[in-house]
Formats: sequence, C-alpha cells, structure tokens
Amino acid sequence: MKLLYIVPKIKNVGGVARVLAIKANYFVENFGYEVHVLSQNEEKNEPFYSFNKKIIFHNVNLSSNICSILWSLRKTINQKIDNIKPDIIVVADNGLKAFIYPFIISVKTPLVFECHGSKYVEEKAQKTSFLLKLKYKFKNFGASRFTYMVALSTESSKEWNVKNTIIIANPSWIKTDSKASLESKKVISIARNSYEKGLDRLLLIWKIISPKYPDWTLDIYTDDIVSLEKEARNIGIISTINYFNFSTNIEEKYVEFSIYLMTSRSEGFPMVLLEAMAFGLPCIAYDCRIGPRSIIKKDKTGFLIPDENIEQYVEKLSLLIENKEQRLELGANAIENMKNFSLHKIMSQWRVFLEGL
Repeated sequence: MKLLYIVPKIKNVGGVARVLAIKANYFVENFGYEVHVLSQNEEKNEPFYSFNKKIIFHNVNLSSNICSILWSLRKTINQKIDNIKPDIIVVADNGLKAFIYPFIISVKTPLVFECHGSKYVEEKAQKTSFLLKLKYKFKNFGASRFTYMVALSTESSKEWNVKNTIIIANPSWIKTDSKASLESKKVISIARNSYEKGLDRLLLIWKIISPKYPDWTLDIYTDDIVSLEKEARNIGIISTINYFNFSTNIEEKYVEFSIYLMTSRSEGFPMVLLEAMAFGLPCIAYDCRIGPRSIIKKDKTGFLIPDENIEQYVEKLSLLIENKEQRLELGANAIENMKNFSLHKIMSQWRVFLEGL
C-alpha cells in the first residue's frame, strides 16, 4: 500500500502534524505501508515531531498570488502524483484550498478528505453574510466530491452531512504507567495564540481566578509568548501565569499539573485533551461546536462549559481547585476513558478502511 498525504504544513507544531506523525509512523512500522507526505513551502524546515526515516517528504513552493496559485497548484500536484503513483491520496487540510483538490487532481486514485476541524472554523470573528454562507456551501460541495470523507466524531459528520463519510477518531498515542498526582497547585493549557484557540478567553477566566487563589499558577505553552503576555498585562494580570514555547517532550510535563484548561472557539478532535487525560488530568473546556464533547464525558472525566459562559467556567475551575477528591475522581475516569481511543484500536479501523478502498 502506497499512501500520499497532502497537507498545507507538516513540519510545524499543531494537532494535525502530531496526529499525522503518529499515524504515518504506525502505517510504516506496523503495516509496512509506503508513506509520502506532500506539504507546501516547507523546503528548508525540519519536522517538529518525530517521523520514521522511511517516510518520504515532498515539498511544493506555491506563490502567494491568488491568481497564479491555482494554476501552479494544479500543475505541481499532478506532477508529484504522477511521480509517486500512490494507491490512495489523503488530504488533511481544512483551508479553502483543500476543497479544490477533487476538481484539479486528474488521476482516478481514491481521494480521501481527512477532516480535522469544524466546517465553520474562522481565523477571526465574522459577521454572517452572503459571502460567508457561500464559502460554507463551497466547502460542503467540495467535501462531497471526495471518494470518502473521514470525520473524527459523530458531531463532525453531522455538521458536514456528506454521504460518503466514515468516523474514525484520533488515537491516544501515549503509553505510560505514570499519572499526575493532582497535588500541585498548577494548571496547564497548550494552544496556538490564535482566534480559534481562544487563549484570550482563558486570560479573562484567569483574571477572575488568580485573586481568589493567588498560590495557584497557570502555565501556557504557546507559539506567541510576546503578544499573549502583552494582552495579559493589558487586562491587569501581572503574575501567576508562566509562558513557555511549545515543547517536543510535552508528555513529560503533564504529570506536574492538576488541571487542564481549554477555551477554544473551534476544534476538530483535540489531541491535547487525549494527552492530558492519558495522565489523569481532569479537563475543563468550552463546549464549542465539535471536538471537546467527543472526548470529555460531562461531569465524569471533566467539565463541558456552555460556550462563552465565563461564570460557569470560573465556578467549575474553582470547584476543582478547592476539591482534590473531585480532581482524583475525574482524573481516574479520564484514564479509563482513554481505552476507547487506544492507538491499536484506531489504527486497525484505518487499516480496514484503506485496504477496503
């Protein structure tokens, strides 16, 4: 089996890069597949995550000029496909460009859309308009033209409502007997500093929490410390937050914390929740359109907060801060829940699907 993944970026930090590294490595090491990864404008970069040496990387350099990008994309993508001759092509890209591939790829090879986000994901706040509705219709039309769509959850499948859809969740990749003691007075969040990830909303929550519990600290791992720290100062938070760059060994950090916080406006199937719960951290997340509710069992492994309800978020976070027994109960349930997302189970589903194509 020869697989070709088409992605916008794969050598950066993020959930899509993380899960593709996990799956590509597994395909090579356990199924003997030949895996190719084609990304864009990453010729000189080194991968952030660890990839098996047998995985073959390709790069295409695309112009930023919208008028020329479609022509160059069609030409270069088809040239690469002709050279690689894959059995199956998987597109893991949630940008508008992803939905063009069914119309520009000339071969009859099965084409799979691996959906990692909400159909309604946006990089900034948007007002409803005719153009915005047209954009979502185009996305749905493009998704329907793939041979198959792989959704990460039932909610995602319903959101897209594409006929040829199967559901395969992201896997919990961490194998460990270690678990967090949940005794430290430390809270963690890991996210890009972008509109969709909502770290600005986390700062507003911590502004309320920090005076109540001054001995508790929040550690944020992100990609833009300067901007986030400036925003925190602007709203009056000058202490109890520690800022760190993304870490390649983040799994070693989780055991130091007692609670995981997510304040995303939009998600796909967040790997950070799987990672945190594998170490027994109770999680709190806003119940955005899709994502957290597919992983967190409400009031069993963590708390799902109605989107933008900051009062309830603060209430539940205060509850966990004050109640160690509650943290331990949710954390134990979280570890047990990770069996549903075991790596071998999820990858077996992928093997049946791909070889069935």
